[in-house]
Amino acid sequence: MEVYGLLASGYGDWPIIKQIAWLLGQVMNGIFNVLSAIGIENIGVCIIIFTIIVYTLMIPLTIKQQKFSKMSAVMQPEIKKIQKKYEGKKDQASMMKQQEEINMVYEKYGTSMSSGCLPMLIQMPILFALYPIIRDIPTYVKGVKNVYMPVTEAIMNTDGFQKIMEKIGEASPVLMSAKTNDYSQVDTIVNVLYKFQDSTWDKLLDKIPSISDLAHQTMNQVTHLNSFLGINIGEQPLTQLTTALHNGSIVGVILAVLIPVLAGLTQFISVKLQPNAASADKDNPMAGSMNAMTYTMPLISVVMGFTLPAGLGLYWAASAIVRCIQQLAINKYLSTKSLDEMIAENQKKAQKKREKHGAPAKEINKMATTSTRNAGKVTKGQSGISESERDSKIQEAQARAQKAKPGSLTSKANLVSRYNQGLETAEPKVESAEKDSKKKKRK
Repeated sequence: MEVYGLLASGYGDWPIIKQIAWLLGQVMNGIFNVLSAIGIENIGVCIIIFTIIVYTLMIPLTIKQQKFSKMSAVMQPEIKKIQKKYEGKKDQASMMKQQEEINMVYEKYGTSMSSGCLPMLIQMPILFALYPIIRDIPTYVKGVKNVYMPVTEAIMNTDGFQKIMEKIGEASPVLMSAKTNDYSQVDTIVNVLYKFQDSTWDKLLDKIPSISDLAHQTMNQVTHLNSFLGINIGEQPLTQLTTALHNGSIVGVILAVLIPVLAGLTQFISVKLQPNAASADKDNPMAGSMNAMTYTMPLISVVMGFTLPAGLGLYWAASAIVRCIQQLAINKYLSTKSLDEMIAENQKKAQKKREKHGAPAKEINKMATTSTRNAGKVTKGQSGISESERDSKIQEAQARAQKAKPGSLTSKANLVSRYNQGLETAEPKVESAEKDSKKKKRK
């Protein structure tokens, strides 16, 4: 989940995600202001509290998704049986029958195919929106932005500052291209400075030595904000590890690897705690890929955790720990509910939805059952009748067409048909006796 969110972090300006990011940014700003008022100005603490709040708000969606996962494990054998029944049948009638029978299984358990996807679709924009906030905290937290403002103003008052900042910003560890970022804007300069490490500050001071005093003052304040359990969450753990190894500091090495390893380990535990119908079913083709992801994704998180700012790794670890605690609570809650209770609840909710759309549930259920029974009688075609009945009805229709009145649409259609077959095209004559009797009646 963490790596997917990271890949999506470039879409922070997309509609919906941008609005959600702004809203969550207000939450982060409020947390910082409250902590600052009581004398705690620490970005690491803010990230942890922020993570707890956001994931707590998503608990209802998580429960709904995992209820469906538990229900899916029960439904899968029935669905697989239906799929096996129609295996190799690609005609439209068989495919329609298969879908009808699968829908009846979902109907039986009071759920639908979208029940498992919808909670995830709602959660994904929220999870995607979290990354711009953690990555660009000064954009959303005014108190952090104010720390950078004095040195930012001094930089922007320097001749040629834009080219200097573009050159520094495009290189590692900032990696903010001038093609996609406007270096004439205050917010851009602040975001670039937020990603600075000690070596980056040295490069800036070589280019603009006049801001040395303000730069050192800002660095001291930023170090205070970013210091979490002795770890500078603004720097990459790999840089901290290299420095610790060079200095021969065992404590420094432990602190440098702590967050990346913790991020990967907690993510692994979190995934293992989650019920997964696909992984539980050994015959499911997705089971192998799901099991592989259980092990590979945490390893990817560890690797990327070393090369990205430790603050992002801290968020990964905090979110995984929160999910682990929530999962234990959810598992305990779901264990108290029997399958029959869950089915009854689902059917009750489904009934309310149907009645809301104007049709009583019993009537719809009856229609669905009737439809399924009829579907079971189909041998060919889609009409729900046997082949012999269908041929008989066609013959009756053809016989009626041959007796059509002259001048009618059916009669004209017969003329066209006879013409295409190379037959006599004159309309059949109606018996003269019949015409004479009609004329006499009129007189």
